[in-house]
Amino acid sequence: MSAANSSTPVQRERWPYSPPTYLRRGAWRLVWFTLWRVAHWRIPGLRASLLRLFGARVGRNTALRASTWIEMPWQLTLGNRCLIGENVKLYNLGEISIGDDTVVSQGAHLCAGTHDYTDPAFPLQRDPIHVGEHVWIAADAFVGPGAEIGDGAVVGARAVVTGNVEPWSVVGGHPARLIKSRDRQDATAESPSA
Repeated sequence: MSAANSSTPVQRERWPYSPPTYLRRGAWRLVWFTLWRVAHWRIPGLRASLLRLFGARVGRNTALRASTWIEMPWQLTLGNRCLIGENVKLYNLGEISIGDDTVVSQGAHLCAGTHDYTDPAFPLQRDPIHVGEHVWIAADAFVGPGAEIGDGAVVGARAVVTGNVEPWSVVGGHPARLIKSRDRQDATAESPSA
């Protein structure tokens, strides 16, 4: 018998977070809609400082645009010299970590949360995403829960990553597949110095 026809009601998870977490999220939204949006990108470190106030770990010389959305700053780690572009969504219900010298281009979506569709109650799952150093996640790419993107990898525009991406590889498509390997020496030579 299907769950829809079952006489036993499905018990859904009503409150997956503690009350203090909901208050913290509300405070962050208030800051994002006000101070974050008006903080000028030419003032180095202003947005990084706001993130740090909410528990994020942010490296030196990292830049984030006004339209970048971060769901829970306290579950975010950004390395040194990262660039997070326009309209990027870091939906970090689970931990998201991004390594040094990494670019996440406009419209990309990193989603560290999903629901267990095999359970009729659809409980929330918070699977972390780890992005290595010297990575480029191109425009409108999607990186799903639990993904690991190795150092030096390139995720092509509009690619959909649902698993792991090998270091120093280029992937693209839906789902993302290997296109070619990168030359590590050339890629690191082009990176900005500390």
